[in-house]
Amino acid sequence: MSETAYEYLASALDSLPNGFPRTPSGVEIRILEKIFSPDEARLAGHVTGKMEPVEAIAKRANMPARDAGRDLIALAKRGLLWSGKQDGEVAFRLAPFIVGIYEAQLGTMDEELARLFERYMEDGGAAGIMKPLPSLHRVLPGLNSVEPDMILPYDDVRAAIENGKTFRVRGCICRVQQDLVGTRKCNFPLENCIIIYANKREPSPGDISREQALAILDETEKAGLVHTAANVMDEITYVCNCCGCCCAILRGFNEWGIDEAIARANYVAAIDDAKCTACEICVDRCQVGAISMNGSAAAVNPARCIGCGLCVTGCPSDAARLDRKPATEIADPPRDYEAWEEERLRNRGL
Repeated sequence: MSETAYEYLASALDSLPNGFPRTPSGVEIRILEKIFSPDEARLAGHVTGKMEPVEAIAKRANMPARDAGRDLIALAKRGLLWSGKQDGEVAFRLAPFIVGIYEAQLGTMDEELARLFERYMEDGGAAGIMKPLPSLHRVLPGLNSVEPDMILPYDDVRAAIENGKTFRVRGCICRVQQDLVGTRKCNFPLENCIIIYANKREPSPGDISREQALAILDETEKAGLVHTAANVMDEITYVCNCCGCCCAILRGFNEWGIDEAIARANYVAAIDDAKCTACEICVDRCQVGAISMNGSAAAVNPARCIGCGLCVTGCPSDAARLDRKPATEIADPPRDYEAWEEERLRNRGL
């Protein structure tokens, strides 16, 4: 029964816009076995990508509604399902594997799960999840890397924080995973992923103030981390601060050659040769290898630049800048998460 339950759940996850592709090794089933019990997998496999009341899910799962409701709440508390309200009743939907179920393993991940995830990504999981468009994440340029009159509203990371009401900071799942497999190449701090809530709520562990959230953005920029968020205009619910060696999304771009892994910001870096002192700070800070030395000055490869602005915020001689791309190259993200899901399903032929 358990194998059938996990196969069924894997198919349900792959039917979501984010995807959960099967691999030649079948390692994705071992991941689900690690996270879900057989009974949990059976129930979760009957949950769809749309919010539904308990009764509808219980009927598909052939369970009493009372038992299903209890188990659905338990799964939602672990981040394996998402819950909300529909017509005044509690409703549930299946969380995607990324971004969703995987990130919820922050407090429970061990070396076995970390290695299974690594194998999954290398065995085709990364390509299957990251190649379809729209991309999962997009880059937000640094706080002071773009002139105020040039910044597009949805590219303003400061505005994303200021529009929130409550904030929480949590650890970076990607650095934790790389630590566990013993391949971490950086010493960036763990606690700098910012969760943004649109409404006020009861205090919970990890809560921070708006001022503290902005301070984290400033600190991560100084350290040399890239701001990324969900690839939407509105409803930005988190800002990750990513390095190119640990972040699975940036590794998709750097290691697995997936250009679609991340939506680039609508800006591209440029270096003023006359101001450049060849200090190579921008070369070291670039998380995607877009800058190299060309004689006595740094040079940007526009084909690799993601528009994060780390070269600008780190340049001691003001030689680096971000230029907004021509209007014909501006890529507007989907309006919100619902629009993102619809577009992604169409592009995946679903």
